[in-house]
Amino acid sequence: MARAPRRSSQAVTMAMVAERAGVSTMTVSNVINGRQTTAEPTRQLVLEAIRALGYRPNAAAQALASAIQPHIGLLYHNAQNGFVSALLIGALSGASKFRVQLTAQPFERRELSSIGEHIDQMIRDGINALLLPPPLGEVINDSALAQQIGIPMIALAPGDTLSRISSVRIDDVSAAHEMTRHLIAMGHRRIGFIRANGTNLIRHTRHRGYCAALEEAGIPYDPALVVDSALNYETGMTAATMLLTLPRRPSAILSSNDEMAAATISVAHRMGLSVPGDVSVCGFDDDPLAVKIWPELTTMHQPIAQIAERGMAELVQRLRDPGKEAEQPKAIYLPYTLIQRESVGRIEG
Repeated sequence: MARAPRRSSQAVTMAMVAERAGVSTMTVSNVINGRQTTAEPTRQLVLEAIRALGYRPNAAAQALASAIQPHIGLLYHNAQNGFVSALLIGALSGASKFRVQLTAQPFERRELSSIGEHIDQMIRDGINALLLPPPLGEVINDSALAQQIGIPMIALAPGDTLSRISSVRIDDVSAAHEMTRHLIAMGHRRIGFIRANGTNLIRHTRHRGYCAALEEAGIPYDPALVVDSALNYETGMTAATMLLTLPRRPSAILSSNDEMAAATISVAHRMGLSVPGDVSVCGFDDDPLAVKIWPELTTMHQPIAQIAERGMAELVQRLRDPGKEAEQPKAIYLPYTLIQRESVGRIEG
């Protein structure tokens, strides 16, 4: 009887090895490339699956990987958002400047398993480093994925220092402190704050800066003046309505991003309030939206495109100097700037 032809090792894929071993393809890639990120029992499972299936990594692909050709991935959500759009522009600029390949992939579901699947697919498609916009950096940092991914990562503007992933960011505590001090210097004592909700670390850091400025000025903290909101226009309108319908409404409102600040101005106009005559409004990020509304928005300029470009530079350096990846996670700070426009007025007396 003729023996059945043996399956060609080239027909065996990394995904098949991962399925047999009961692990992700990221883990298989880590084992094949000798990255010390996989527990020994799991490594043995992968090696046994490789032997059983006769898997042989594609030689050309291995040669390309060994040459450390930078191919950087970027996951993003909602490209219509000004913040995300600026990150994409910065990443594209960095890719052009450093002559590296960039793969930008949208994602919809924010569950950790879905994020892992997206990254897994991008690694199979050839990326060897990853840019993480918020809140992905924060979410991955606090999960097992931080160790499982096995390729260099940089978190962009995470809002705080991360324990497992290096980042490029501004000092959000100091920036919020400076903006609140500006409102106080303009005579405001009753200052509302629309705080980010969810996993965004700016929820805590920008709130700390706000609180520190109030304490410094001897202004008692009033929890009624702090309202949580998702970082979008719709929920910003709800938060602004809550503040502007208080029996004693604030004379100024600081929002955690410009979309929510624009929503606050819209709510004020609908209520017949003058900005800044009846209420001053300021935001954060210096989104292009800030100069498209009336009055133009006082805001804190965060160099978003430059943050993405600097993140790209860091990843390229790590790929070309593997020893850099062994360093402890670090935060690289870029400067911020308070931009004064027409939405903040002075209270006399």
